[in-house]
Amino acid sequence: MHPARPSLRARVALLVVASLAVISGSAPPRHAAADAPFGVAVMRDVMVPMRDGIKLATDVYRPATNGSPAEGKFPAIMERTPYNKDGIAATAAYFVPRGYIVIAQDVRSRYKSEGHWRPIADDPNDGFDTAKWLGLQPWFDGNLGTVGTSYGGATQHALAIANPPYLKTMIPVDAMSNTGHYGVRHNGAFELRFFNWVLTMGNAAGGPNAPIASTRAATTLAAADALSEMGLHVRDYVLSLPLRPGTTPLKFALDYEAWIVEAMKHGEYDDFWKNAGSSVVDHLAEYKDIPIQHVTGWYDSWGTQVANMNYPELKKAKKSLQRLIVGPWTHGGQTRSFAGNAQFTPDAALDFNPWRQRWMDRWLKGMDNGIEREAPVRLYVMGGGDAHKTAEGRIFVGGSWRDEQEWPLARTAPTPYYLHANGTLSPDKPGDSQPTSYAFDPKHPVPTLGGNVSSQGDLMVQGAVDQRCAVGVWQCTNGNPLSSRSDILVYQTPALERDVEVTGRLIVKLWAATDGPDTDFTAKLIDVYPPSRDFPSGVDLNVGDSIVRARYRNGGKAEMLTPGQPYEFTIEMYPTSLVFKKGHRIRLDVSSSNFPRFDVNPNTGETLNDNRRWRVATNSVYHDPQHASHIVLPIIPSYPQTAGR
Repeated sequence: MHPARPSLRARVALLVVASLAVISGSAPPRHAAADAPFGVAVMRDVMVPMRDGIKLATDVYRPATNGSPAEGKFPAIMERTPYNKDGIAATAAYFVPRGYIVIAQDVRSRYKSEGHWRPIADDPNDGFDTAKWLGLQPWFDGNLGTVGTSYGGATQHALAIANPPYLKTMIPVDAMSNTGHYGVRHNGAFELRFFNWVLTMGNAAGGPNAPIASTRAATTLAAADALSEMGLHVRDYVLSLPLRPGTTPLKFALDYEAWIVEAMKHGEYDDFWKNAGSSVVDHLAEYKDIPIQHVTGWYDSWGTQVANMNYPELKKAKKSLQRLIVGPWTHGGQTRSFAGNAQFTPDAALDFNPWRQRWMDRWLKGMDNGIEREAPVRLYVMGGGDAHKTAEGRIFVGGSWRDEQEWPLARTAPTPYYLHANGTLSPDKPGDSQPTSYAFDPKHPVPTLGGNVSSQGDLMVQGAVDQRCAVGVWQCTNGNPLSSRSDILVYQTPALERDVEVTGRLIVKLWAATDGPDTDFTAKLIDVYPPSRDFPSGVDLNVGDSIVRARYRNGGKAEMLTPGQPYEFTIEMYPTSLVFKKGHRIRLDVSSSNFPRFDVNPNTGETLNDNRRWRVATNSVYHDPQHASHIVLPIIPSYPQTAGR
């Protein structure tokens, strides 16, 4: 049943307050086609009330005919974003002519919305209240779907956790979720992309939207300029960590300072993270049972949460269709066919809006378009290319799409590859040997070269990157390969005698020790290309990486280490699907820093984000029968393959 129709007075008031504007004559000619018969009418800045009285700025895009909103009721697609609802106009320009209402909303305290900013924490209630408000509108037919990427994916998960009325389906892309496990805190370490996010007021300060973002965040109008200026010097502030409250211009943005300080010092996995708003794995029981298309990339900064946590856990807990698609993409890169230095086949890029429309047509309009009869998992298997240099200077990695019935794949052969004292990596178990030790100096950390990071301006480069320093790359002081550093232990196979496909979760079991109370250990999987005419030095292409803060090795409360005692650490990288070609080498690098992807451990055991001292740690990696350090590679046995669509 639909809610009662509002009175004529209420409807007229809504139109007046919203300042109805009709867009006519500006749509592309294709909007006049049979599949897109409508124009677009927009009500801007509708202030939708929440249960606590705060109002959220909302744009409503409606199908139009002859310059006026079309008669009748339509399904709605909603996106709630911290990145300015004006940017959702492109989504509306596609979907509205095809018979959808599009709802674009600034989340609490961002751009034109009221309230205080607490990342995702208020979005379950705010999303619920917005859905409830939508149900009162006479032009809505009661079928709501949601879209959005990154933070916009988190607002969708938060909405589903609130279990609102009318919600029928979602497409969360690269969704920020389970932030206490990965994404913000990462096995106890802190991902510094969020430090950048806060200092730039959510990637807006210092840019063309700086006056809006900084003014909204600032305690006084005069402080907005200081906040914008701060966003231009993120590198300097990262090098000056730890961040103490009241010591930077961030003190003029109290909401942002309070959260980043707490998040950087909060290593334990407790209610701060479990109830952060979009922690799917902690709220499976409350999560609404609806069809969901989960989307991520092998180089996405939220890939582990999407593929290894959200999809499999919801598939087990719910009856509705759960679909997973993973491409060779960086964060938000679904429409591109490359990731960093790696070039894939042209079909790696997703035709984004038609693909989303097909999903929405099924679940919001009831069209029988065959969605349910398709494979539940679709993966892009990277690799197989001839490694030539493209016109853009990238290496052609190649790859192809493949349909699967589950994730992880049932036919996976988990194969331990062991670390050996002589630097080899092989399925053979190690013999008796002494541990290998190295000095980890937190003042000279290993520089980040690519990986599962979101775009962070001058801080980091996304995706697959040759693991060689270069002039102009931040934190690189020379042009040497990272493998030449004495604080990186390199373990690699001989040149492969056949192609090896690795598809699934990447888990390292590392036996290691340190001479102090705490330190970090990192792991990075690398595809080592042999020399070629285009790349005479070969290419060392990163596949996945991760870190563990030793005191949080057991995932709960801090437990300091006994100096010199070996412990087993579990380091799970982001998942992948890659064919290591014949003649390549599989390499695992072990170290203790990856900066600025992660904050640097001072090795002192002091309170997180409140250290006053630094020390050089002597860290040791074990590779003997009693402490057999290894990586479990999810190898896919050879079998006749059919080409994906």
